[in-house]
Amino acid sequence: MQQIINFIIRNKNFLLSLLLFSISFIFTIQTHSYHKSKFINSANFFTGGIYNSINNFTGYINLKSQNQVLAEENSRLKMLLFNSENKKDSTYLDTITYNGTYKFTLANVIRNTYSGVNNVLLINKGEKDGLKQDLGVISSKGIVGIIDGTSKRYATVISVLNTTNKISAQLKKTNHFGTLYWNAKSASYIQLMDIPKIAPIVKGDTIITSGRSSIFPKGILIGVINDFKLDAAENYYEINIKLFNDMTNLEHVYTIENIDANEINKLLNKTVNE
Repeated sequence: MQQIINFIIRNKNFLLSLLLFSISFIFTIQTHSYHKSKFINSANFFTGGIYNSINNFTGYINLKSQNQVLAEENSRLKMLLFNSENKKDSTYLDTITYNGTYKFTLANVIRNTYSGVNNVLLINKGEKDGLKQDLGVISSKGIVGIIDGTSKRYATVISVLNTTNKISAQLKKTNHFGTLYWNAKSASYIQLMDIPKIAPIVKGDTIITSGRSSIFPKGILIGVINDFKLDAAENYYEINIKLFNDMTNLEHVYTIENIDANEINKLLNKTVNE
């Protein structure tokens, strides 16, 4: 306290001048509208810059949580989209899944392999979240894979970049369908076989899931035709597809559950065994 008093005594002239200058400055601003407006504009510019910087910083800090919110909203929108589309699409001929109800669950990829032959992903949702074997997995850009195994809190996904995976797919502009497989040559391309040569295909055509199983609804994006050729017997096309998904850069994914899958599979198994 004594040091503060000594400081004031030593600098009393300077402090008095500063006080008088401040008072005169305030009076000048208060009594002159031009000076007042300039001061306010300068103050707004200064404080606005500070608040903008703080807002940018907090926005960056909250980016992860905001992304999570957006991903969850996408999950709800996908559920509405596919459930309503399947009921309204009169051209959808696959009666076993026509009125199916699809449930979407958001998950995060915590491990992803893509340089091997039989690649697998690990996601942070499991049995406690209602996940089970043979549920489809997609991202906002398209197909990712199929759930293979589950624990209480996690699930493994057989990637589309897996030579054991076989998924039904079709041309978007027609109902010609075939089977997806991966030749293990590139993480950016997947192959489609069994498309008959009478099918009108063109480079750049979009490939989607066919809906001819209980795993994926019809219309999930896969990719576009990069090139194609006839097989050795010249009856079917061998098509090379450029994936919409960057399989080396996945974060948020969605699992798809067809609520009617058990009923569908029981009926199909009964038919096969008879």
